[in-house]
Amino acid sequence: MNRPLFLRAICILAAGVLVPEATCAAVARPPQTGPTVPGRTAVVVRGICYAPTEAPLAVKRAIWATNYLIGKPYVWGGGHSTFYDRGYDCSGSVSFLLHHAGALAQPMPSKGLQNYGQPGPGRWITIYARSGHTFAIVCGIRLDTTGGRGQDEGPGWRANTRGPRGFIKRHPPGM
Repeated sequence: MNRPLFLRAICILAAGVLVPEATCAAVARPPQTGPTVPGRTAVVVRGICYAPTEAPLAVKRAIWATNYLIGKPYVWGGGHSTFYDRGYDCSGSVSFLLHHAGALAQPMPSKGLQNYGQPGPGRWITIYARSGHTFAIVCGIRLDTTGGRGQDEGPGWRANTRGPRGFIKRHPPGM
């Protein structure tokens, strides 16, 4: 997934102008396709989430798009003013996922995600939100910015070992 050094240093906008990579985050687009596995449960291989074949296309696209965030740094407030940022915090990561599922037009902070969508767990995506933190369970895999040790590590797919105590469960309509 590492890009060659020259691509990490610059990118080319549609007008043909070379700009620093930090500016490119606003113009980059995540993949619309990606790896799949049979069944209803996602699988993570070397940090990349494989979408289950039985999931709706919107959920698959959300997984494949969110793979784009892997390796991005944790940045408090990252992903709040734009879906394409240089780094992401917890709610920025979850907002990115929901946006690429076609279920969110603007990024939301953790507090806003406490009232997002419909109450309770979803069939494919469940958002766990409380004041100060949020994460999602997508097809059985956790999208979070912490590995459970209390430190901010950046967006990543992790085993679903985090307990839901203190979090409000919400889900996108129909998902």
